[in-house]
Amino acid sequence: MKVMIKPSAVRLLKLKLTLLALSISVFALSPSSQAQQRRSGQRREASTLSMTTNAPRNPTIARIVSEINAGNIERTVRKLVSFGTRNTLSAQDNPTRGIGAARDWLYAEFLAASRASGGRMKVEKQSFEQQPGKYPRIARPTTLTNVVATLRGTQPASENRLYVVSGHYDSMCTSPTDAECDAPGANDDASGTAAVLEMARVMAKYEFEATIIFMAVAGEEQGLVGAGYFAEQAKQKEWNIEAMFTNDIVGNTLGGNGVRDRRTLRVFSEGVPSSETSEEANVRRGVGGENDSASRQLARFIKETGARYVPTMNVMIVYRRDRYLRGGDHIPFLERGYAAVRFTEPNEEYKHQHQNVRIENGVRYGDLPEFVDFAYIGQVARVNSANLAALALAPARPKSVGIVTTRLTNDTDLKWDANTEPDLAGYEIVWRETTSPVWTNSRAVGRVTSYTMPGMSKDNYFFGVRAVDRQGNRSPVSFPRPAR
Repeated sequence: MKVMIKPSAVRLLKLKLTLLALSISVFALSPSSQAQQRRSGQRREASTLSMTTNAPRNPTIARIVSEINAGNIERTVRKLVSFGTRNTLSAQDNPTRGIGAARDWLYAEFLAASRASGGRMKVEKQSFEQQPGKYPRIARPTTLTNVVATLRGTQPASENRLYVVSGHYDSMCTSPTDAECDAPGANDDASGTAAVLEMARVMAKYEFEATIIFMAVAGEEQGLVGAGYFAEQAKQKEWNIEAMFTNDIVGNTLGGNGVRDRRTLRVFSEGVPSSETSEEANVRRGVGGENDSASRQLARFIKETGARYVPTMNVMIVYRRDRYLRGGDHIPFLERGYAAVRFTEPNEEYKHQHQNVRIENGVRYGDLPEFVDFAYIGQVARVNSANLAALALAPARPKSVGIVTTRLTNDTDLKWDANTEPDLAGYEIVWRETTSPVWTNSRAVGRVTSYTMPGMSKDNYFFGVRAVDRQGNRSPVSFPRPAR
């Protein structure tokens, strides 16, 4: 049966539909609805960018890591122990005992490693006389010598960018001024010195865009004397040291707490810079950057790179300059404004540090090779070498990075200076929530020097910028300062 509808009813129905449509559009334009749409858009924006960039493994770095040899490291540790003592105040002219014998042997070993470099690695003894007075543990004029091997970078735009890795080859007994007692120093710090020497042996035959300095320093137990001298010389000469690693006590995996851990490596990095000025402190307090120093960015880079190339090792970032009330050879670099970190084992055993060799109540004391895990030192050297190679192959971290504050907005405007490397591909913006310890998100933005993160407030996120080259090598992150 066909139903007939009166024209007046049709007109009434159309009017009702029109009014309904108008009410819907008015609701859609209401402030609360617009806010909901913006929040929804921001959630979609965040969800599409929530994955960090998964950088591929560089085959050159993978080869370097595979060539680190724990057997070579063991031979170096045992040889250094064989000199009886390496106390900085011990004999310098005895060919078989004392720090002089250790110095000359290390110099010869770095020279041997340099032969694979085709003339690119220069080895030298950096000697200086330390007078008494500044350091209480040096009571008479003493000559100290750092053994320094410099592998020059091959890219003109990057060769003056320097990365330093060190271990200290001096040792001590219970008394740091006892120059005669046996001080084998197998773990503290023949372990770190052996790791650095093995890195030099392996990496000398490879080419890097930036320069790497492998260094065995003296006088650590007397007050970081050798490292302090090198850092001060670098500062006076205005060297561009972009990062410094020290490896100190990296050979024992059984701690005094009874825990055996062969898979963890502590990396100590300071948050508030040791060299911070009062003006810089005021800015930091205003933007919340106490967890974003250059050293803290370096530690994050190390953790990320270590996971990529040595996945069996857990890089444990420790939010301290060094262990509780203690110090190491990275500190003189920090004090002069350089980014620097300390590598060390996860659980220390104090019966085998700074102890006279003896047996007491059936307990063996002393820093002896029998308490060193050479395979573990090999893993430490792999984490170090992967990071040194990644840094020296990558572009420099961007400079003059800033968050532009000229407009009040829920967007975040970033800008930075252009890098000069000829193989630069572009930049990435990275970010994380303020409670996250590491960078969690990234976005490639191309070869530009400014970018706006739409709908992402600088109040709610920390941002950074890193450079990327055409091979996918990435720099550490630069944390922005406020800019106009």
